[in-house]
Amino acid sequence: MSDTLPPCPECASEYTYEMGALLVCPECAHEWSPTASDEAEAESTDIKDAVGNVLADGDTVTVIKDLKVKGSATAIKVGTKVRNIRLVNGVGDHDIDCKVDGFGPMQLKSSVVKKV
Repeated sequence: MSDTLPPCPECASEYTYEMGALLVCPECAHEWSPTASDEAEAESTDIKDAVGNVLADGDTVTVIKDLKVKGSATAIKVGTKVRNIRLVNGVGDHDIDCKVDGFGPMQLKSSVVKKV
């Protein structure tokens, strides 16, 4: 945890303090767990495609540039449709888990796809 405590999520007071495992606001008496606020921030991060559209599980996307595939002689071509994607926290910044026809299951970066 950082040296400064986050402001109160109820009244935005900056005078929060720790009491055991909880954070407390002296102005409105709101108590919350610091890990719960970290999880809420992590859940609120939306994964967007190359154009800025928000992606969701089950969406269909198209590839916007040729992608070289390690261990394969051919590349995934521009315009290849990928159906039924799953959003994951993958290796590095690969955040889409999918199955590409002709290549099999793999992970893609959201920056190289566009929502259909």
